[in-house]
Amino acid sequence: MKRQLENALQEAVAALGAKAIDIIIQPVPENKPGDFGSPVAFGLARELRRNPAHIATDIIERLQLPDGVARVEAAGPYINFFLDPAAYVRGVVSASPGSPVRNRKVVVEHTSVNPNKEAHVGHLRNIVLGDACARILREAGYEVEVQNYIDDTGRQAAESLFAINYFDARYDGSKKYDHWLGELYVKLGQAKEEDGEAIEEGVSAIMHRLERGELREDVEKVVRAQLETYYKLGTQYDLLVWESDVVNSGFLAQGLAILEQSPHVYRATEGKYAGALVMDVSEFLPGLEEPLVVLVRSDGNAMYVAKDVGYQFWKVGLFGGLRFQPFDTQPSGDTLYTSAPEGEEQPDGRTFAKGDEVINVIDVRQSHPQAIVKAALKLTDTGHGYDQSHHLAYEVVTLEGQAMSGRRGITLSIDEVVEEATRRARAVVEEKNPDLEAVDRVARQVGVGALRFGMLKSEARKIIDFRWEQALSLQGDSAPYVQYAHARASSILRAAQAAGLDTANADWSKLGTVEVKLAQEIARYGEVVEDAARELAPHAVAQYALELATAWNSYYNHRDADGRPDTVVVRADPGLREARVALVEAVKRTLANTLALLGIEAPEEM
Repeated sequence: MKRQLENALQEAVAALGAKAIDIIIQPVPENKPGDFGSPVAFGLARELRRNPAHIATDIIERLQLPDGVARVEAAGPYINFFLDPAAYVRGVVSASPGSPVRNRKVVVEHTSVNPNKEAHVGHLRNIVLGDACARILREAGYEVEVQNYIDDTGRQAAESLFAINYFDARYDGSKKYDHWLGELYVKLGQAKEEDGEAIEEGVSAIMHRLERGELREDVEKVVRAQLETYYKLGTQYDLLVWESDVVNSGFLAQGLAILEQSPHVYRATEGKYAGALVMDVSEFLPGLEEPLVVLVRSDGNAMYVAKDVGYQFWKVGLFGGLRFQPFDTQPSGDTLYTSAPEGEEQPDGRTFAKGDEVINVIDVRQSHPQAIVKAALKLTDTGHGYDQSHHLAYEVVTLEGQAMSGRRGITLSIDEVVEEATRRARAVVEEKNPDLEAVDRVARQVGVGALRFGMLKSEARKIIDFRWEQALSLQGDSAPYVQYAHARASSILRAAQAAGLDTANADWSKLGTVEVKLAQEIARYGEVVEDAARELAPHAVAQYALELATAWNSYYNHRDADGRPDTVVVRADPGLREARVALVEAVKRTLANTLALLGIEAPEEM
C-alpha cells in the first residue's frame, strides 16, 4: 500500500507542475486521524512558493486513490489517508510475500573458526550474523553462496596437531573431538614455558606439512566436529574453502601477477622493506602511519594478507583454479561441498565464487586488514570487485560480563551454551505449559532461538553482553517472546479448525480499525526485508519481529470502551470470525517467516 500511495502522490505532484521529489509515507500516530500520512507538501513549499497547507489541498484535488483507500483528508500541511478496512485487510491477508529475482549472486563468508579447538561463544555472533544475512538476502531475491574458510595452514592448527604427538594423546571418544583437541591446545601453551624451543621446532615442521596439503584428514576430524555445533544452531553452508588449497592452487601467484601490473606495487630497494614486495595504499587509505603493506617478505615468504587478497580476487571472479567435491550432507538434506585438488570444477553442475557482491563477516578488530584487501581490488585494471566488496564488522561478545580467550583456556563453548540454553528454556516452558508433550523439542527451539536472537537484536557494531535472564524472558526483547506470539496464533487456528471455520465465508466488511492496525504491521514485512538486505542489518528484522509480536499481542488483548474483549476470533459473529481467522493465519505466517530469516524455529505450542 505504501508504494501505491507514493505513486499516487507522485502523479498528483506532477499534475501540479512540480518536480518529482522523494515521498515519505508513514503510519499516522494513534492519537491522530487516518492510517497513513505524508508531509509531502512541506517539500514543495520552496519550489512552489506557497503555503504547505494550500499545497496539500491542491494535491488532494488531483489524487487518484488506490484500491483499499476509502478517503483522504488534509490536516493542515499533512495529507492523511483513511483505509477501507475490508479491502485493505483482505489485500494484506491474500498477498504473497517475497521479492523479485534479482539475477545477482552474493558470496557470504562467515564462521571461519580456526580448526584447532571447539568454537566458543565469542564465535557465535559471527556464525548467526552471517547465517541471518544469507537468509535475508535470499528472501530479498538474491542468489546466495555461503562459504566457510578453513585455515588449515595456520599456527593454531599446527599447534593442536603437534600437541597430540607431544603428549602422546589418544582420542577415546569420551568427549567431542574438538573439545578434546582444544584441551591439548591449551595444555601445549602451558608447556611452552618449560620446553619452548622443542615445541617451536615441532610446530614449525607441522606447519610445513600443512602447507603442502598433508595431514588434511587430521584437520577434517576437528572441522566435522565443529560442523556438528554449527548444525545445532541451524546454520548451513554451501562450500568449505581450505587455505592449503588456496596456497597450492596458484591463487597467490595469480593475485600477485595482477597486482604487479599496478605502479602502487613494487619491489622495495631500500629501507626496512628492502627486497620485499610491497603495496602502497596511501592513495586509497589516507592518513595511515605506515602506508606500505608487505605482500611477500624479502626471503620469499608470502604474508597472510597476500593470501587474503588472492582469496578475495577469486571470490569476485578475477580468476579460477579450485576444484570441488561433496563433503557432507547437512541436516536439511543439502550437500556441503569442499575445495579439493581431486575434485571437479563444477560438481553436480555447481559454479562457485564469481560473486556480484562479496560479504566478509569478520570482527571489527580485522577492519584494517579487510580495508587492505579491498584496496588491493582498486589496484586491478578495472577496479573490479572494489565497490562490490563489503566487510560486515561486528563487536565482541561477553557472557554475563565474562570476556573469553581461547589461548588462555578462558572460554565457554557454543556446545556448552546451547546445552545450558536448552536446559533453562525447558524450565521456562515447563512452568508455562506443564502438560506440553513435545517439551524436549520445544526447549531446544526456544533455547537456540534465544541464543541466536541475543546475537542479532543489536546492531553489529555494538558490544553484546549476553544475559540468560533477558534472553529467555517471555516478555520484552527476546526470541521466546516472539515464539510465544506465534504459538498463541497457532493455538487459535487449531481451535478454528476444530470448529470447522472456513475463511471462504469471511465477511471482510465487518472488520474495523483494530484489524487495520494489525494488518499494517503485517504489510511491513517486504519493506523490512528490502531494508535489511540493503543495509546488511539483521537487527532490523529482529526489531520487526518484536514489533509484529507486540502488535499481535495488543490485538489479542484489545478491549472495547466497557473493558470487554472485542477481538475474539472463534466465538465472534459469523463472517467476522472467518475474516479474523484469515488475519490470524497471516500473523502466524509472517511471524514464522520473520523468525526463519533469523534462523529461529517457530514452535506450534509453548
